[in-house]
Amino acid sequence: MSKATPWDRIAKPSIDYNVRRIAGTSGIPLYWGRNADGQSLMLVELTGDHTAQFRKEATKVHGIGMDLRAGESATQQRLVLTLTRQADQDLFLVLCETIVSTLSSIGDSQTALTLTLIHLKRWKSFLSGKNARLLSETEIRGLYAELLVLRALYQHTLPQQAAVAAWRGPDDAHQDFHFGDSAIEVKALSGHERSCVRISSEDQLEGLTENIFLYSLRLSEVTDAENARSLNDLVRMIEDELDVAEAREQLSDKLGACGYVPVPEYDKPRLLEGKHQAYRVGPSFPRLVRSEIAKGLARVSYDIELEAIAAFKCDEHEIFGGL
Repeated sequence: MSKATPWDRIAKPSIDYNVRRIAGTSGIPLYWGRNADGQSLMLVELTGDHTAQFRKEATKVHGIGMDLRAGESATQQRLVLTLTRQADQDLFLVLCETIVSTLSSIGDSQTALTLTLIHLKRWKSFLSGKNARLLSETEIRGLYAELLVLRALYQHTLPQQAAVAAWRGPDDAHQDFHFGDSAIEVKALSGHERSCVRISSEDQLEGLTENIFLYSLRLSEVTDAENARSLNDLVRMIEDELDVAEAREQLSDKLGACGYVPVPEYDKPRLLEGKHQAYRVGPSFPRLVRSEIAKGLARVSYDIELEAIAAFKCDEHEIFGGL
């Protein structure tokens, strides 16, 4: 049996659309709707004229129609989101629920429109990325660890926009970060995991940059620690700290490419950052690299025991204080 949706309780009209106000919100009015073609809608009611902002900031999202229409009074407009592919209703519901959660206490129409369009832009990146699905627990930890390194970069090493540009993991680069003559490959360890990291390709620890670092972070899952955060918490904190609009926009694109959208499923697990350690990858570092393996071998993956590379430990200042 398919999951019940809020559109199941709305009759299909003969013309235009029927709506039902979304309960449990204290901000601007939000509605579920169904149009004369039977398509599922979500409506955001706005006060004032937002035509210029909509034309400037709106983005086309495959499978979702977006329109700014006149409201019931001359001082109102309605942003109407329409699901154009019925097969995508589950994803559309997740998107709408995320928008509802974000706007539930927002009373300012301009802010509400801005936040909605940001969600839609991120959703566009998500649908066009390689992970148009919920992230696995391992992927959540990996993304969390990369975001911690991103935060360290813009706090200590690079301007905000340069730090976000240096994050290359979403672009399928060989290493997760590239800046100046340095590259960083980030590895997340769980609290109970043995001290071993997986290298997923023969290119991951080889590059054209002068300095390549392997950086491990241990993340423990907890429920009541004050400093523990979920993936959603960490993303919101970074978004709040980025005061450069271009950096926030680029971050949104990269998160979408990673397969991240701020859905309630990412409110757990709550992770606590533990021990982290940097290693300098040099000529004698134990690794498999494309330039040295037999011709014909490809997609090589292997584990490195951290105890075995203790001699290659380096101070984090070599990474984050080098510029």
